[in-house]
Amino acid sequence: MNMSEPGQFIAESLRGELRFDVPMRKHTSWRAGGNAQRMYRPADLNDLVAFMRTLPAGEPLYPVGLGSNLLVRDGGLRGTVLLMHGALSELRLEADGSVYVEAGVPGAKLARFASLHNLRGAEFFAGIPGTVGGMLAMNAGCYGSEIWEKVLRVQVVTRNGELIERTPQDYEIGYRHLALRKAAEEWFVSATMKFEQGDGEAARQQIKELLSKRIASQPLNLPNAGSVFRNPPGDHAARLIQQCGLKGKRIGGAQVSEKHANFIVNTGDATAADIENLINEVRQTVAAQTGVQLHPEVRIIGEAK
Repeated sequence: MNMSEPGQFIAESLRGELRFDVPMRKHTSWRAGGNAQRMYRPADLNDLVAFMRTLPAGEPLYPVGLGSNLLVRDGGLRGTVLLMHGALSELRLEADGSVYVEAGVPGAKLARFASLHNLRGAEFFAGIPGTVGGMLAMNAGCYGSEIWEKVLRVQVVTRNGELIERTPQDYEIGYRHLALRKAAEEWFVSATMKFEQGDGEAARQQIKELLSKRIASQPLNLPNAGSVFRNPPGDHAARLIQQCGLKGKRIGGAQVSEKHANFIVNTGDATAADIENLINEVRQTVAAQTGVQLHPEVRIIGEAK
């Protein structure tokens, strides 16, 4: 299938939406960046599998959920963005008490669902501004918990549209890090998780407290991508950035948040280059003044303008 021409008809068997030249600033929480050459929003998991089978070998693929951990450079993306949010959205309680959740489900929705079924241990998901697929890919976590602590098994899709089930034992899992022990090109489409039976009302109260803490400590009034840097061993990136006098530092429309130093905010007109340049300046300054190398949590993709 040639997908290079806007408006081209795609196979009747596909039920999703294919668009061309799509502004990624509308699909990333930083609200910056260039256009995607193509974007496909599958109708559901079966439709995604069918779509993958139509792709030419070597087609660059970029699964995107809420785009909350992503910076797309101003020159945009060649290839196809797979839009998971609003597409892979199934969430259900299984007969054995486990929870099946697809990759496009936001963390807050998973946290609420678990609490409504009197399950404990999912509350921390309310503090992660992303979808399950992205969380799995980076072993996201907050408030002392990480997603892979809860995973029984996952399902991935390969480039040729094959669905494979994997377990945590197939991966090397670390702090904000995940790697398949045997390298392969595949993407998360679902997970089955296990939580503890407990008091749902207490879980909902904890979710409220976590959200209140997040609102109080993070600059949620401006476009951002959450924590920009991983915390170095035994320390906090925010403390080091603040110690170096970088709070409020600006490049163009990008600014190190005055509220939380490990956040970079778009003050209104930031380009992706502004944000990336500020990330690099923070890294260089912290390394020069403290000797600590900060490593970004955010993923930076695409071509410079």
